[in-house]
Amino acid sequence: MLRICALFVLALLAPTLGAEIVGRVHVVDADTIDVGDVRVRLHGIDAPEMDQTCLTEQGLPLACGAWAAERVAARFAHRMATCSQVDVDRYGRIVARCDVGGADMGRVLVQEGWAFAFRRYSTAYDLDEKGAAIRDAGLHTLRVQSPAQFRVTRAKGRIPLDPDCVIKGNISQNGCIFHVPGQAFYERTGIDRSRGERWFCSVSEARAAGWGAARR
Repeated sequence: MLRICALFVLALLAPTLGAEIVGRVHVVDADTIDVGDVRVRLHGIDAPEMDQTCLTEQGLPLACGAWAAERVAARFAHRMATCSQVDVDRYGRIVARCDVGGADMGRVLVQEGWAFAFRRYSTAYDLDEKGAAIRDAGLHTLRVQSPAQFRVTRAKGRIPLDPDCVIKGNISQNGCIFHVPGQAFYERTGIDRSRGERWFCSVSEARAAGWGAARR
């Protein structure tokens, strides 16, 4: 009896696969939209985060997460979408495939180079991404860290919250020292605010706060 009850509870908690969601699109970021009042994460794709920066062929920084979101909004914002639920992610968002005007929204994003195939969850858009790469479409003209790796790096305190404040104030056995981009230990240094570590916007700001420069 307990086993039957447990299975019944799990069935109630399980996502309603195939449930249909219909509404106008509001773009949150390049792979997340609101369909009416329902937050939807597009299935099978992954796009740069809104605070993610990429580099152009000339080595210049580009806010590629915002760039991709702007292009998705220009194509799909305020249009009617019909989405079929696939899952629910760990943030409580509906994961779904969405159709807009007869087109698979995820496929369009990958073909245009505004997002990548998220092969960890689906290979449905694998060939679309390869075609976009061959054509140098969208993000494929840039030097882009994979969105998944960017999220891991950011969670470890290695990505600045403010792109204008990139100097890392680190506390170690050598005391309070700061690292600037290009130094030997800059990339591997994470900032843990709970320990009093912090980001600085300039060398003068770091020195004024009593932090010394890293030797390399």
